[in-house]
Amino acid sequence: MTNISQKITNIEKKIIHAAQQSDRNSDEIQLLAVSKTKPVALIKEAYQAGLRHFGENYVQESIEKIQQIKLDADFEQAIFWYFIGPLQSNKTRPVAENFDWVQSVERLKIAQRLNDQRPEHLPKLNVCLQVNISGEQSKSGTTLLQVLELASQVNNLPHLTLRGIMAIPEKTDDQLRLEKQFNELHDIYLRLQQLYPQVDTLSMGMSGDLEKAIACGSTMVRIGTDIFGSRS
Repeated sequence: MTNISQKITNIEKKIIHAAQQSDRNSDEIQLLAVSKTKPVALIKEAYQAGLRHFGENYVQESIEKIQQIKLDADFEQAIFWYFIGPLQSNKTRPVAENFDWVQSVERLKIAQRLNDQRPEHLPKLNVCLQVNISGEQSKSGTTLLQVLELASQVNNLPHLTLRGIMAIPEKTDDQLRLEKQFNELHDIYLRLQQLYPQVDTLSMGMSGDLEKAIACGSTMVRIGTDIFGSRS
């Protein structure tokens, strides 16, 4: 068993344990491997260990990896690619053409461009709205007050499918503060589900706060360091 394979096993055990502690089914929680800055060789190890969902932050780097993997016969089954980083309007086309998901939609202009640039022969692009739950100036994302309006606008775009919300809570040792932010995200997620039946994704929780995120209703955890090691 490779080092990455063992790390994935450990994370999956963490997810199962956290789900059990919250009386949840671990099958409801998707592990998204954050492969940004990591070479194809490490993605291949994670793939061989069973992972099929990968998250990328940087457009040019990710497109090069996606194209390389398409030509690699060792990748026999489909990989689902998620763009999870800040997205500038002048870089939406390659994302619309190559990704299955975009989890970082924070304004209508980006959503409109992704919709207009999605190739007709591809399935609809799955999108999550990124929420700046902590209100930090350094973070991307729409506000809680604007989520419902943005959701309504995105839901009307014919080449996109609104799937849920994503957030990066602030780094804090205050567990009550963190829990409050997670619970606020879960509340808005439930409101979106009432309005849009296809909404099924609450993407929150990373290596350091996986357990609390799952306790607060996360359906997808984004794990990078604990799979691939420190960022390059």
